Amino acid sequence: MNLKSFLTEYGEKVPGYDVTVINEREARAAAGILGTLGMIVIFVGIGFNHIIVARVYLAFLFFDFSARMISPSYSPSLLLGKFVVQNQKPEYVGGLQKRFAWTLGWFISLPLVWWFVLHWDITFYKVMLCVLCLLLTFLESAFAICVGCLIYKLITREDPKHCPGGTCEIRVKEPIQMFNPLQKIITTITITGLIAGTYLFFAYEEPKTFFGEFLHEAVLTDAQLQAQKDAAYDKEMEAEFGDEEGE
Repeated sequence: MNLKSFLTEYGEKVPGYDVTVINEREARAAAGILGTLGMIVIFVGIGFNHIIVARVYLAFLFFDFSARMISPSYSPSLLLGKFVVQNQKPEYVGGLQKRFAWTLGWFISLPLVWWFVLHWDITFYKVMLCVLCLLLTFLESAFAICVGCLIYKLITREDPKHCPGGTCEIRVKEPIQMFNPLQKIITTITITGLIAGTYLFFAYEEPKTFFGEFLHEAVLTDAQLQAQKDAAYDKEMEAEFGDEEGE
């Protein structure tokens, strides 16, 4: 493979497609695998301070994205995804925009290797970068939304070919895709409830791990945090000296 073909072709040549493509079903399965492993690492590995779990996962993530930038044929997670969906009909999407998206994933994983694999230095904002990775894998696996592909379109100012879910084609929504007024209300209430419930949980439930403490501090203002500390201090003083004052 020469340099020109490396830069302009990525994936497989399939009859009927004018660009090289990859199987989107394999990509979404791989994203689901990485996302699931990442959730386990955050809520079990980091939550219980098992450092080795996080280090192994992030090293694997970096290696996996490095392999993806070169060729999708040798990425461990894509091969696992291929194994899982091998009996499903392929859904072909353009390869170049997917490689661009995975290159962005590689750039995100690079500082994570430095912070957590080579030098364990955990902070809230560094963990949030891990959460961003999980969010991107979730969007790809659950909804076929490739954020990197959208960025690719903005940078190149060209419409990519063969996007996941046919989003590249200009079309009118079919009736089944439209929302009636009642559906809009239910959807709005559901989204609002999820956001409010998540905020209230992180803001007012006592965190049990340092990761939970990170999230707790992130959703509150400095004034709210100080008010909580003052309330906890007053409660502690009352518990310690309350009986003496009553006498």
